[in-house]
Amino acid sequence: MQVQRVVLNSRPGTNGVPVPENFRLEETTLAPVLDDGEVLVRTLYLSVDPYMRCRMNEDSGADYLYPWQLSKCVDGGGVGVIESSRCGAFAKGDVVTSFNWPWQTHAVMKGGVLQKVNTQLVDGHLSYFLGAVGMTGLTALLGMREKGHVTKGANQTLVVSGAAGACGSIAGQIGRLDGCVRVVGICGSDVKCRALVEELGFSFALNYRQEDVPARLKECCPDGIDVYFDNVGGAVSDTVIAQMNDGGHVILCGQISQYNKDVPYPPPLSEETKENLRRMNITRERFMVLNFMDKMEASLLQLGQWVNSGQIKVLETVVNGVENMGVAFCSMMKGGNIGKQVIKISE
Repeated sequence: MQVQRVVLNSRPGTNGVPVPENFRLEETTLAPVLDDGEVLVRTLYLSVDPYMRCRMNEDSGADYLYPWQLSKCVDGGGVGVIESSRCGAFAKGDVVTSFNWPWQTHAVMKGGVLQKVNTQLVDGHLSYFLGAVGMTGLTALLGMREKGHVTKGANQTLVVSGAAGACGSIAGQIGRLDGCVRVVGICGSDVKCRALVEELGFSFALNYRQEDVPARLKECCPDGIDVYFDNVGGAVSDTVIAQMNDGGHVILCGQISQYNKDVPYPPPLSEETKENLRRMNITRERFMVLNFMDKMEASLLQLGQWVNSGQIKVLETVVNGVENMGVAFCSMMKGGNIGKQVIKISE
């Protein structure tokens, strides 16, 4: 069987900015001969996510992420359909997902790394298993619930950075559903701002590339900020934290503005921001969804119910073809996506 796959061709250069040429498309032959416990899958959709930038380095900087190897097939979140099986847990036609799906059109995989999914949870939108009803949605929901401390009736204001991205766009809606009276999104274009307010129900959105962020935040958050869902780090986050209320909570989800720099994760904070956190008694704890896997099943069910009922709207940017994985990844890292960036590999 002829398959196409994407390998890591090179690591990012000295400026740290990834380019499509860091990835290489290869044609290879797959012998679909299965050992016990293995399945042959056809890839339907693949995911590109900010954390993957860390995996492009020789050292990912995180003990739970292993780095991609040069000239080896890249992997990440994926969803596909089983074409043949020698694993008792799966049958031909089952739709499955994995966090370590190879970037190739077909693959032989061990059944133990796959999870069968209930397609009714997403009403047939299988790509949602990589986003709103997958790891992205889990990160948004569990981040808000475990670290946000949102209380109905408490008149809380939530700010989300990277708000038009895969995780931020879901987190803001969950904040609204859980009782925040004001949800403010920070993003990088006027088109994204409109999508947040008009499609997703955010109270306000501001474009950090064009607007005076400190002044606009004061305008949009007259009672200060109680909860901050941080996807970006850097100067934007310093500005938000400076306007947080006493006893506020920072949900440290991601730091995409820092991923191209040679710094540890989480990246170091300025002395001023450290002092703001200490003085205002603001919690800022690293959040890892993998620490809450016991809540995964119930959380996915909740996300599916919200999506199917229309209480959560899902935004996606879909690119076609495994040959465009590198282009899609680099576009996502620069904010070229609205909502979840997925690549459609086959029907």
